[in-house]
This record gives sequence, structure tokens and C-alpha cells, in this order.
Amino acid sequence: MSRIQLLDSRLANQIAAGEVVERPASVVKELMENALDAGARSLQLDVEQGGVKLIRLRDDGGGIDKSDLPLAMSRHATSKIRTLDDLEAIGSLGFRGEALAAISSVSRLTMTSATDDSAEAWQVLVEGRDMAPQLQPAAHPRGTTVEMRDLFFNTPARRRFLRKEKTEFSHLEEVFRRIALSEFDTAFRLMHNQKVVHQLPAATTDAQRAQRVSRLCGSAFIEQSIQVDIEHGGLRLHGWLGLPTFSRSQSDLQYFFVNGRVIRDKVVSHAVRQAYSDVLYHGRHPAYVLFFELDPAQVDVNVHPTKHEVRFREQRMVHDFLFRTLHRAIAELRPGQSLAGATSEETFIAGAQTSPQQAYFSRGESPHGQRPVMPQTQDGLQLSTPSLEGTSPAPSWSGAYADAFSGAVREGNVGENIAGGAIDFSAARHGDVPPLGFAIAQLHGIFILAQNDQGLVVVDMHAAHERITYERLKVSWDDDKVRGQPLLVPHSMAVSTREADFAEQNPDVFGKLGFRLDRAGPESLIVRDVPALLRDADAESLVRDVLSDLVTHGSSDRIEGVLHELLSTMACHGSVRANRRLTLPEMNALLRDMEATERSGQCNHGRPTWTQMSLKELDRLFMRGR
Repeated sequence: MSRIQLLDSRLANQIAAGEVVERPASVVKELMENALDAGARSLQLDVEQGGVKLIRLRDDGGGIDKSDLPLAMSRHATSKIRTLDDLEAIGSLGFRGEALAAISSVSRLTMTSATDDSAEAWQVLVEGRDMAPQLQPAAHPRGTTVEMRDLFFNTPARRRFLRKEKTEFSHLEEVFRRIALSEFDTAFRLMHNQKVVHQLPAATTDAQRAQRVSRLCGSAFIEQSIQVDIEHGGLRLHGWLGLPTFSRSQSDLQYFFVNGRVIRDKVVSHAVRQAYSDVLYHGRHPAYVLFFELDPAQVDVNVHPTKHEVRFREQRMVHDFLFRTLHRAIAELRPGQSLAGATSEETFIAGAQTSPQQAYFSRGESPHGQRPVMPQTQDGLQLSTPSLEGTSPAPSWSGAYADAFSGAVREGNVGENIAGGAIDFSAARHGDVPPLGFAIAQLHGIFILAQNDQGLVVVDMHAAHERITYERLKVSWDDDKVRGQPLLVPHSMAVSTREADFAEQNPDVFGKLGFRLDRAGPESLIVRDVPALLRDADAESLVRDVLSDLVTHGSSDRIEGVLHELLSTMACHGSVRANRRLTLPEMNALLRDMEATERSGQCNHGRPTWTQMSLKELDRLFMRGR
């Protein structure tokens, strides 16, 4: 081994650059975060050749004093923290003081800045060769312009790892998109090879914010999402949550911000995945743009050089808050009125501009805030309006149509039902027709056709009734709780000391899940009780999975997941089957059940249960009015 010696500044900065500067997108991230920390309200980003040849960022922030410009290029030089207390409650996006030094060590960097107090602007130049900053006067308004040229010009080995221009720009644009989503009050512009790619004015109203999300994430996302805004106990979650029917094949439309910083975190991912359980098609991923705010002292952002990861000090509390908030928001999606607050001026408020399929979802509790109790016939299909246990009956949609359904409407084909004139929709007052309308026919023993104020509703009757039955089974199961059943022969299993300690110290947690575990040694547990419904499952495998979840996340959805899979199978077999002929009262009873049932927009397997075709769409299909 050779003798230990200090690294020279150039080599140390290039090593740091290996952590901070991976590609042009990394440079853009650091520069844009610095600009926002400086109070910028307008950012203009110009790049050439995917950012390899040029990255120029101009902002209107507070600027940098002449004496501080050379120091800004040094490692561990920052204006954002002073003491250890500052590090434990970071409120800025950047704080390490390494970015500019790392970037300048692998490129040609020029920074020009002026403050309100300075009589003139000053410019500092640094090249990766000698790292000596050169200071000179310049012309520049208040704010800062950072120009980086020829990335990795002095490290050709690293330059060879860069991809094609299109690929590098796509990574750079993704970084731009994330930061533009995090700061609505700031205007952004992105140009690539002298062409404007994004021009985003400051967004100060709800409509403008939704419009920015629409431009960056696509209009389809805004059209099929709901807005959430929940605050409790010093925690706040707000943003846009994609409907379960707007799922994607990959997790490419998932943006989660903690105090304005986009992050990837296993606690967050687990909570979101749990919230979407039961409503996503197999292998699909949800879409969302969510902002989580909490006391900066409750989150550690000093975990990774790229600042993409965080560590919550109260992981269990954060997980439970996120899960319960999102789970409730998804569960409350039902066919109903248009989302509140939608006006013609607020075109882009979530829910105001919606697709025909989702235009009639509403968020809210069931009438009187109770869960519906759904009476059944012998076949398991409800034939009466849902009522609520312990309350007066829920509002009924029968009204003037009760007689029509009970007598005048006769079972038959589409032509008979329409020709019979059983239901006079023209006589209905606006709002008297329920969200999913009234059934007019059954198609091929599979679909229910219904008419509402907006046009035609098509319902997959098996998928819809499967969800209704499934939710009823879950309510029944929740009321009975998870009962444990003793094993005929207790099962001994080897575990780690940490897992054994956890099981011994938290018997109530396992008891609520239907388990009874006794410690038999330093690394041994005895399983005496398992959940009654899962008595035939592999006890050891189940306990290991639950232990792993509890130790890692502080909670476990293994038991609930297995139970729900079992209940889903039961619901599937207990629901009305395809090719069964229903009467109009039965069809309408099913529609009313859907309007009162949580998550009724998807079946147990994540498939949509209904869709809406507006009169405008039908007119367009038949070229009416042309």
C-alpha cells in the first residue's frame, strides 16, 4: 500500500461529480433547484444536443454578490445551512454545496449574476482543467444565468457512456417536468436546439394548476383524475389521483413530492399500492401527482447524494395517513353528480373536464354517512332500493317511475321496450333521473343498457354485481373481525432474533390478525393460532410474510390480501352470471346498488363495470348535425 495523502481539489471534485453529475439531466436538476432556492419566479432553460453541448439556465432570483461568486464554485460552500440544527430541518431543495463545483470540474462553466444592491453584474468562469475561477464585470439584470458547455469534455471515458441525443433529452425533459410540477407559482420555459418545447406561465389558481398538470402529464390524466386535499395532525396531502380505470402498464406517471422535493420512498410506494388494492387490473400501475407536506424536522433528506430518497422519522404515522387518505378517496368514487366546483371558467379543475365514462363520479359518503345494507333475493341480486341500517331509508329514485317499473314496463327486446313507451324521459325534471339512469334493455344477456340525462349507459352486469357482492362480503367480514383458530399441532419455526423480539413485544398486533405466537427460544417461534379462514394455508409462509411486512413497514396487508382474494372468489361465484335474463326491475335494482356501493366503477379484478356515451358522442357516430 502507498502512503495516505490528500487528493487535489480537481480530482476530489471529479469524484464528487461521479455522484452528482450522471448525465445532462443531473446538471439541470441541480441548477433548477438552486434557482428555486434563490426565490426565482421565472426560469428559462435552453439546451442543445440533449444538454451535452449546452445547458443555459436564466432566473430572476435574488442573485449572488460579487464576493460570493468565486466561493460558489467551491465544494461545501452554501448559503442554505449554517448549523447542525439547520441540517436536521432542511427547508430548501439544495444544501450540500457540491453541485457547482462538481459540474465545473467536468465542463466549461460560466455564471453571471446581479443583486438588487449591486451597481453592476459580475461573471465568473471556471473550466475543468485548472479549476481557477476568473472574475470579470458583465451586463445582466437581477438574477443569475448559469451556462454549462461541453459536458465531460475532459473525461472522455464518461462521455462515452452518454446515450443518443434523443435519449438524453428525454431524461432532461423528465427532470424539467418534475420540477415544473413542484412549483406552480413559477413560470418555466424549455427550449431544445432553439425550439420551444414547454412554455408554462405561473399558475396561481386551481384551474391554472390543473392546466399545467394537463400540459405536462397529458389531458387524459386530468380528465380521469380526482383532486384530493386532506390535512390532519400536521400532515397534508393534496394533488391529483388517477382513477383506477386510468391505469398504466408501467409506473411512468407517478409523481410524489415531499415538501416540494420529488422523491422515491418504499413507505410511500407501499401505502399507495395498498390504497389501490382491489381496484387495479392485474399488473397495472396507478397514476398520480401528489404533494405531501409535513414539518421538515420530521423528514431526513440527507440520505442520498441525488436527494431522491428520504427517511421519515415516524414511518408508521406517515404510512397510515397516506394509506387511509388515498384509500378513502378511491372508495368514495361512485356514480353520481359531477364533481363540485366545476364551472365553465374552471375548465381544468379535476373532474370538470372529464371523459364520458367518468363524468358522473362523485366523492362523498353514502347518504347519512352509513354503509348501505343491501337486501338480497334468493339469487343474490338486490331487488329493492338500498336502505341504511339504523337510519331512515336512503333517497329513492323511484318517484314518478315506480308504477312504470312495476307494471307498465314489460320484459322484452329493445324494440318492445322503446315502442311500449313505458318510461317518459321527456317528462322528467332535470336531476330526477339517477346517475346511471333507468334500464331500457338487456343486450345478449351480458350488458344492461340504461338511459340517463346525458345519454346511454352500458353496464357489464356480472362485473357490477361481482363488485357489489364483494363489498357486501367485506363489510360482513369486517363486522365479525379476524377470528383465530388453534392449530391441531402447533407449528415451530426458526426466525431471526429481530423477528422473534418483534413477535414477543407485539402480541396484540398479531392477535388482531388472527395469530397467536409464542416465543420458544432466541430464534424460534411457535405458531398456535392462525386466521380461521386461512386454516388450510401454509402457516409458516404466512407468518414469515406478515413478520417481514410488520418489521419493515410497521403494518401488514398480507392477511387482508389473502382474505380479500378468498372473498373475491366467493363473490365471483355468487354473482349473477352472464346470459341470465333479468327483468327491468332487477336491472334497475342493480343500477341503484352500483350508485350506493364503494369502488363500483371496477370489478374485483380491476375491469371497468360501466361506461357512459353522451348524446354528442352518439350524434358524432351517426354524423348528425353535419
